[in-house]
Amino acid sequence: MVRLGIVGFGIMGERLLRAALTHAEVRPVAAWDPSPAAAARLAEVAPGLPMLASAQAVIEACDALYIASPPSSHIPHAKAAFAAGRAVFLEKPLASDLADASRFVAAAEASGARAAVNFPMASSPAVAQLSAWRGGIGAPRTLSISADFAAWPRAWQQGAASWLSKRADGGFTREVLSHFLFLTRRQLGPLTLLDRDATFPDGDGAETAVRATLTAGGTPVALRGGVGTTGVEEANEWRLACEGGSIRLRDWSFAEKRDGDGEFRPAPDALPNAEMRPLVLRGQLSKLARLTRGEAVDLATLREALEVQEVVEAILGG
Repeated sequence: MVRLGIVGFGIMGERLLRAALTHAEVRPVAAWDPSPAAAARLAEVAPGLPMLASAQAVIEACDALYIASPPSSHIPHAKAAFAAGRAVFLEKPLASDLADASRFVAAAEASGARAAVNFPMASSPAVAQLSAWRGGIGAPRTLSISADFAAWPRAWQQGAASWLSKRADGGFTREVLSHFLFLTRRQLGPLTLLDRDATFPDGDGAETAVRATLTAGGTPVALRGGVGTTGVEEANEWRLACEGGSIRLRDWSFAEKRDGDGEFRPAPDALPNAEMRPLVLRGQLSKLARLTRGEAVDLATLREALEVQEVVEAILGG
């Protein structure tokens, strides 16, 4: 059993912990978060799992450290874990500062550190279905990516609104569109940003709209996102048009293929995201266990996460 430690017990830490509690290869051993509310929630979710006094104490207790704290703390926690010989599973973005992220990735690669980034699409059955369909619809022609939100942050993120709502570290481009850029990189190839614009409110608030054109392995990509542009909490779509047909990923978890009548229809085993997410996270944890044991896995690498972060920051004008 791989002993899992968690630093940062917000919604992401809680989701991964819930998936780990019944996992065959991973055993949660400790968590740390400075918030009293986080400690109370941990006691409800996993009675008996200790909330330790520091991140370092969690590092000392675990084999693999999951870092789900705010972005400005990712690199310090990861470096401490590497120094102790631990594997690291990071949330994105890698850091608040892109130059710091680049130096961190170079050093981690040079040292052979065991590390990966939690882009769940690396373990998504819906993404696997898209990949299977691609074999029968020819070469890609165009890709469109969209993400719309009634408000930002979303209702379930309000506990982290102090930084998710700010231009410095938050915003939907970093938190949501980055996942679809990772998917694009995996499916089509290296990303090149051609032009972009972003709209921000007065003050230090996060973006309210973005637009960009890119290429991915030579395929044209059109990306857009906005706040206050839908009546539901969120809606997103990754749509790939190929020579012999079109496929899409809708609302995170619905793999859909366009039939002869022009309508998109989901795969027979498609599930809404609330039901799909635990399956995906269990897949991520299985791969994290293998990574911790030194085996090769297809989790998102630090380099892939850095490439996505570079594009995201460029879209935001950084």
